[in-house]
Amino acid sequence: MADREIILTPEGQRKLEEELNYLKTVRRREVAERIKQAREFGDINENSEYDNAKNEQAFIEGRILTIEKILRNARRAEDMGKDHGRVTFGSKVKVKDLDSDSESEFIIVGSAEADPAMNRISNESPVGKALLDHVPGDVVEVKVPMGVSRYEILSVSQPA
Repeated sequence: MADREIILTPEGQRKLEEELNYLKTVRRREVAERIKQAREFGDINENSEYDNAKNEQAFIEGRILTIEKILRNARRAEDMGKDHGRVTFGSKVKVKDLDSDSESEFIIVGSAEADPAMNRISNESPVGKALLDHVPGDVVEVKVPMGVSRYEILSVSQPA
């Protein structure tokens, strides 16, 4: 992630801060202990336990740096001003897929919080972009690899 502004919901910011705290206070200590134990086995040149622990340490340190950068460049969604009735960042949006006649509900979040399996879609994704600034009753078209999908916005709400 470059030094671009990242938008986070209050929940997303809290989760990142908790993860950062856990990595710094718990995981660092655990991996340091694993490295210490692996060194006690002797020759570290052919010690897979040592190699695994060092790789895990590198991953943890990289994740810590990534989270710190995200938090440093973050702007909270609540600071953006909510336009009630319109789809904005942080909105919960219920839509009807006009092609399949199925209904879905999404929360529009920043790319750092996106988790499609949990119906949290990025404001930068094709569907997220298409929904932004629309109101219930609007039909939006989204270009997808298979053509164009059409969604009718059924409702918009702001999480508490």
